[in-house]
Amino acid sequence: MKKHNNFIILLILTVLCVILIVVTTMDSTALSPVKRAIGTALTPVQSVVSKIGTAVNNALTEKRTFDEIAAENIELQATIDELMMENTRLEQANVELDRLRDLYKLDKEYGKYEKIGARVIAKDSVGWFNEFKIDKGADDGLAVDMNVIADGGLIGIISEVGSNYSKVRSIIDDSSRISAMSMNTGDECIVTGNLETYQSGRLLLQDAMADSELSDGDSIVTSNVSSKYLPGILIGYAAELNTDPNNLTKSGFLIPVAQFDNIQEVLVITKLKQQ
Repeated sequence: MKKHNNFIILLILTVLCVILIVVTTMDSTALSPVKRAIGTALTPVQSVVSKIGTAVNNALTEKRTFDEIAAENIELQATIDELMMENTRLEQANVELDRLRDLYKLDKEYGKYEKIGARVIAKDSVGWFNEFKIDKGADDGLAVDMNVIADGGLIGIISEVGSNYSKVRSIIDDSSRISAMSMNTGDECIVTGNLETYQSGRLLLQDAMADSELSDGDSIVTSNVSSKYLPGILIGYAAELNTDPNNLTKSGFLIPVAQFDNIQEVLVITKLKQQ
């Protein structure tokens, strides 16, 4: 029954639509009042349909615009990411260039010694660089006890050599002991590695004669009497010197010229002290 009613309603609407189409297309003056009446009746419907069409068109336009903006944003973000990566590479290159310039200056400063450049490839210790490996070894002419410099002065000494690598023990290691002297006065002393005192950036300076002229701020270099270290290499600067209880010697601290928190490139002096 319900389907039958729906069919009747549909049939009536179809007939009305056909009548309206016929009437509105006829060019008869007699039918003008009818046309006007029909036009008046259809105006609200046309207005609603027009608004709906405009809204749909605007929605489609906005969606297309949004999709275009989204696509542009993706492209812009990709460009920004690429530029940021390039900027990072340039910054790293500048930092590396500065380090290499420093090594070049150090090379010139100790020009009387033959040297080989090397990169740090591993760190055996945790925290400070008190022991680390470099990418040059026996195949490159390196040997145990060759001196290693970087960052303005003495870094350490080669303690082990493989065919393509070497291990360096730095001057801050607890086992390090260097015969040194004041470049200002010539007075001798001993510089001892100490990881505990290096937590505050200092090593131990010991066994200077109590009546020596060695004083705070003096530049401390490797001495001529050192058995393994070549003479005249800057180690650091004397600080907080005091006479020992025996009244025969004085001791204090040494502030290393080099930093041992981030070593990346070094120079190895290929001449041995025994030579």
